[in-house]
Amino acid sequence: MSDQRQYINGQKSPAGTTRMMRPGQMMGRGGPMAMMKGEKAKNFKGTMLRLLSALAPYKMRLSIVFLFAIASTVFSIIGPKIMGQATTVLLEGILAQFSGKGAIDFTKIATILLTVLALYIVAALASFIMGWIMARVSTDLSYRFRKQIQAKINRIPFRYFDSTTHGETLSRITNDVDTINHTLNQSLTQIITSLVTVVGVLVMMLVIDWRMTLVALLMIPLSFLIIGFIVGKSQKYYKKQQEYLGHINGQVEEMYGGHIVMKAFNREEKTLTTFDVTNETLYESAWKSQFLTGVMMPLMNFVGNIGYVGVAVLGGWLAIKRAITVGDIQAFIQYVRNFTQPIQQIANISNILQQTAAAAERVYEFLDEEEETLETEHPVSLTEIRGEVEFRTIRFGYSKDKPIIKNFSALAKPGQKIAIVGPTGAGKTTLVKLLMRFYDVDDGMILLDGYDIRTFRRSDLRKSFGMVLQDTWLYNDTILENIRYGRLDATDDEVIAAAKAAYVDHFVHTLPEGYHMVLNEETSNISQGQKQLLTIARAILADPPIMILDEATSSVDTRTEVMIQKAMDRLMHGRTSFVIAHRLSTIQNADLILVLRDGDIVEQGNHRELLNQNGFYAELYNSQFEVPATYEGI
Repeated sequence: MSDQRQYINGQKSPAGTTRMMRPGQMMGRGGPMAMMKGEKAKNFKGTMLRLLSALAPYKMRLSIVFLFAIASTVFSIIGPKIMGQATTVLLEGILAQFSGKGAIDFTKIATILLTVLALYIVAALASFIMGWIMARVSTDLSYRFRKQIQAKINRIPFRYFDSTTHGETLSRITNDVDTINHTLNQSLTQIITSLVTVVGVLVMMLVIDWRMTLVALLMIPLSFLIIGFIVGKSQKYYKKQQEYLGHINGQVEEMYGGHIVMKAFNREEKTLTTFDVTNETLYESAWKSQFLTGVMMPLMNFVGNIGYVGVAVLGGWLAIKRAITVGDIQAFIQYVRNFTQPIQQIANISNILQQTAAAAERVYEFLDEEEETLETEHPVSLTEIRGEVEFRTIRFGYSKDKPIIKNFSALAKPGQKIAIVGPTGAGKTTLVKLLMRFYDVDDGMILLDGYDIRTFRRSDLRKSFGMVLQDTWLYNDTILENIRYGRLDATDDEVIAAAKAAYVDHFVHTLPEGYHMVLNEETSNISQGQKQLLTIARAILADPPIMILDEATSSVDTRTEVMIQKAMDRLMHGRTSFVIAHRLSTIQNADLILVLRDGDIVEQGNHRELLNQNGFYAELYNSQFEVPATYEGI
């Protein structure tokens, strides 16, 4: 596929991506995208009223903006009429010179031109102040929206994120807020200026001559017919273009994310074929939509030129009859040009307001999402956590009618190592989520040192737990700061001490820049085992009374596993620990093993006791050493 086809209808960004024009996106004021239909809000009136209420703190500034918008527009409208007087004085002076009855009055012309210049300077200054204030207002509102969304993210229960994609949430905090910002910054003042311009220009045209005004107005219905026809034809292509742009983005992201797998299975040709088919469809819809909208402006200019011809012919005839002056004809032609543009802008703004209402509606939908249950009015505050945890007949399901944990009871005494084992889907990780209050139980209770965990503040409760997960999470910063994430006020010496306890210090010194080496966004510049050791060091630095380890050694080699296991043993020493494991060899020294099956404890005891029972645990344990039938006898 040629570059032309890949980038038609797009602008290549610095990152090398293609940014496509959206339906309804303006290409300059009154451009060919005018009146393009956009996404509509479900409740336009209610959303816009709510958005206006969000602007209440800026009432004074908005009032100033409206006054300056009107002033700027009025001064701009008066300009052509006064400028026409200069033309009239100049023409009269030339005719007087030819007839020998006088000369050109340059003083009067200079006075008129200076007056026009002053008007335009005042109009430009008013426009500048208006734009400056509006930019501050719109940016401040966007800042508030993003701040509210960020705060809301921390209050929304995990249940929301289980049913909503990350991209959907990110779109609200970026695209939707940007749409609101753009509308407030440009379209709000444009509504005022366009309305004032249309009314003001129409008045000035009628003042000059009602007959020429009628000729000019006849061109407007014709313009709207052309716009309506082209928009109707091009809309289906824009819709298809956006659909296949999404398909292409998805394919590229998918292939980029799974690049190694795609190469390993020799699927390059298949991938390119699929991409070419999608890209060809995008190309066809893109050039057709762009061609149709590209034709709009030449046609509009053609209609406008017909209007200019009509006005010029009629104006010339009226000038011969001495009904109007030549300067008035010049001013009128300028007004005709200034009249059609704001009408197109108003038509397009109505569509932009629909898109803005849709964006604001999505933002408010997110801000109105149900939040985590409120904290208790009289929270428990313990000076010291002993680490006794009791699950008392708890019941829970992500969906109320489909319980995952049905009747679970267990007691973990302070300092004990509790292992949780069972097949996939048994509810092991769900127990951890309940313990941390990422979700609340449907029935029963979980007790920490004898108190229901729902009587603690969430922040106090979670401060009592440290977590080392199978999916390591590190961020784009130095190794030192990634460990310090466990306790932000820790000194460098404390961070390094935690690193030594987790067997991190040795491999860090083999890396360029040591503790100050910056991890990249994918943390691909260190190994999986090293990442796991860093998360353990982070947990050691946090020094919580209770530890949760969720399959922390599942994706490393045997030698690294031994090292991680030593670090974990050091981490768990003297703490109540919950260990979720699939490799049962790693939890043989657990004080208590809870065997889960279909959300219930089917067996519990230590490793030896459970093996002697020769039950489900023994079956799980022995399955690790079974030789698949295909390999028997080899």
